[in-house]
Amino acid sequence: MSDQQYEESGFEPRKSKYGKNNKKKPEKKRTFLQELVSTVLYIVILTGVFYLVQMFLYAPVSVEGESMAPTLEDGDKLLLNKFSDYERFDIIVFPAPDDPEKQYIKRIIGLPGDEIRYSDETLYINDEEVDEPYLDGIEIDSSASKDVIGGTINEFSLESLQGVETVPENQYFVMGDNRGNSRDSRYFGFVSGDTITGKTTYRFFPFNHFGSIDEQQ
Repeated sequence: MSDQQYEESGFEPRKSKYGKNNKKKPEKKRTFLQELVSTVLYIVILTGVFYLVQMFLYAPVSVEGESMAPTLEDGDKLLLNKFSDYERFDIIVFPAPDDPEKQYIKRIIGLPGDEIRYSDETLYINDEEVDEPYLDGIEIDSSASKDVIGGTINEFSLESLQGVETVPENQYFVMGDNRGNSRDSRYFGFVSGDTITGKTTYRFFPFNHFGSIDEQQ
């Protein structure tokens, strides 16, 4: 059938029918103002998400001083987890009880209900000797007699320090790994669970020590 016959019968050839006006309409280009508003909104949303994550979930923290050496060194950058339970030997961050403008980084030694004593450079929790591998590499002078409240760095108990036999409810007994150079629960007492900012298990700087802190001990 010829094109002419198609036209006479009232039909257009397929090629003619579907070939016409089949071009896509050109998209409208966004104006500079629209692009600017879009970019600003994108930045605001990202900033808001980052702020919420930092406020409620994770935040970077820096180590100042040598109280946690050799586990953590001055200048280390850590990732703080604000949404977690606390277990014995966790490394936590909290406002310094003796200087609220500072943040302390220490290790949980005693949980609520624990009985703690330290004798002959050995830690005892609930009358059981506790191995502390995170202290490897620290040289402790056995003749040291540096005083703490109710004892020395080598000899103390909860009763001698705080006048109680066990760690109170919702309280934690903390110490720095560098036992001879750390202000901790031996000096300022227990740390309330309500004041703990969070715990840290990962180091992201320096890069040669990047990764889990526990695995590097």
